[in-house]
Amino acid sequence: MSHSAQRLGVVAESAPGETRVAATPATVAQLVSLGYEVTVESGAGSRSGFADDAYAASGARIGDRAQTWGADIVLKVNAPAEDEISALRDGATLVSLIGPAANPGLVDTLAGRQITVLAMDAVPRISRAQALDVLSSMANIAGYRAVIEAAHAFGRLIGGQVTAAGKVPPAKVLVAGAGVAGLAAIATAASLGAIVRATDPRPEVAEQVRSLGAEFLDVGVAQESSVDGYARETSRDYDRRAAEMYFEQAGEVDIVITTALIPGRPAPRLLTAEHVARMRPGSVIVDMAAAQGGNVEGTRPGEAVVTGNGVTIIGYTDLAGRLPAQASQLYGTNVVNLMKLLTPGKDGRLVLDFDDVVQRAMTVVRDGEKTWPPPPVPVSAATPPKETAAAPARETTDGRPPSPPGRRRHLVIAVAAAALFLLTAFSPNALIEHVTVFVLSIVIGYYVIGNVHHALHTPLMSITNAVSGIIVVGALLQIGHGGALVGLLSFVAILLASVNIVGGFAVTRRMLGMFTRS
Repeated sequence: MSHSAQRLGVVAESAPGETRVAATPATVAQLVSLGYEVTVESGAGSRSGFADDAYAASGARIGDRAQTWGADIVLKVNAPAEDEISALRDGATLVSLIGPAANPGLVDTLAGRQITVLAMDAVPRISRAQALDVLSSMANIAGYRAVIEAAHAFGRLIGGQVTAAGKVPPAKVLVAGAGVAGLAAIATAASLGAIVRATDPRPEVAEQVRSLGAEFLDVGVAQESSVDGYARETSRDYDRRAAEMYFEQAGEVDIVITTALIPGRPAPRLLTAEHVARMRPGSVIVDMAAAQGGNVEGTRPGEAVVTGNGVTIIGYTDLAGRLPAQASQLYGTNVVNLMKLLTPGKDGRLVLDFDDVVQRAMTVVRDGEKTWPPPPVPVSAATPPKETAAAPARETTDGRPPSPPGRRRHLVIAVAAAALFLLTAFSPNALIEHVTVFVLSIVIGYYVIGNVHHALHTPLMSITNAVSGIIVVGALLQIGHGGALVGLLSFVAILLASVNIVGGFAVTRRMLGMFTRS
């Protein structure tokens, strides 16, 4: 067998309205560095703003349709059409979006050819596969673009303003679903100054929602956690309570963005015609699940429609493609990361390892044999099992089970408190007063300083400097007014507190320097 580099073809997209391309000049250079001979179909990147000359400058050859489709490895964005499948040569490898769960017929057709197919949208949701996750990359762009489209159709300011001509209230935005697309929409709407609310069946995402400046609306019905990292169907009780919440919110918000999708199934219906009718004229809904049937009743895939009560429902299915250069760059980077995984020798030779769960999960056809669905992959997104009371406890050296950490801590505190009371019981009144102040200072210091958030490290440093300054002043007042022991202790206190002050200012200065422009 020849060990020469394999030919890799980047084809032009044939889907109507598709603006993305599977590789950009920047990612082509990375593919060339892996040892591949890259051929780009002439005009493949034109709708993304990438000229043939830019690809040539990155080390690619410019070829026609037959040359790129006849390559050893074919890179594409959308799933291939029937005539494109027939253009693949035997033994070729196709890398593209396939949607194997939703398009079983396409998988069967692909398995009818002596080819290998890797689905970019079948990446398992595990930590080390994040660099290949096209769905997350595209959802991030689509969530951003959804807010931009909503703002354009809304026709009013998103953020509030107070001017001499009057006050403009901020728009209220509701985001249904806090996945990658939802979080991107939340962040974008909040950055524009909107009042943002969000809901999701998973209560664990509430912290992420709040960290972006939005309010999390809890439906109040617990849902079973997903075991594969993807969304799953909700219960009837949850759907009923959620419908009530949507009905209430529909009368308050100006913009609704829905992102709910379940792999392999039609999009769940979140808003009915009754919900839409409750919204005020001029309101906007962006249904990001339009391609899978839509989350909103009345959505038309690929179109923006206006209801009888003046609500605009946007069902665009190409939100990521409306930022073609950025979307192509992210998609191309995901593909490069995949090719790095498939090219361990960096010699321009693709090596498919079925012992790797990532490669196995993405492979839907191997040498003409259907390999979908893959074996289940344990993922980090699954909720870890809680420890049960029946779990065996470790024993100590004498055979007895160890005391719980909390019990030991309470025991130490109780012994220390008893010793302190015994000390004060036989001490003069003046010492008792000082001990009382000392204990109160410890308690206050623990709760005031110990609980300062790590993000406020600079204010915390200022507080410790202030406390150290008080110690220095108190120690100076004690020098010369007591015996040798008092003087020695005062000197040590002044020395240590001074070191703390100088170090605190030095650290604070370095921290502030990180935010200073050079």
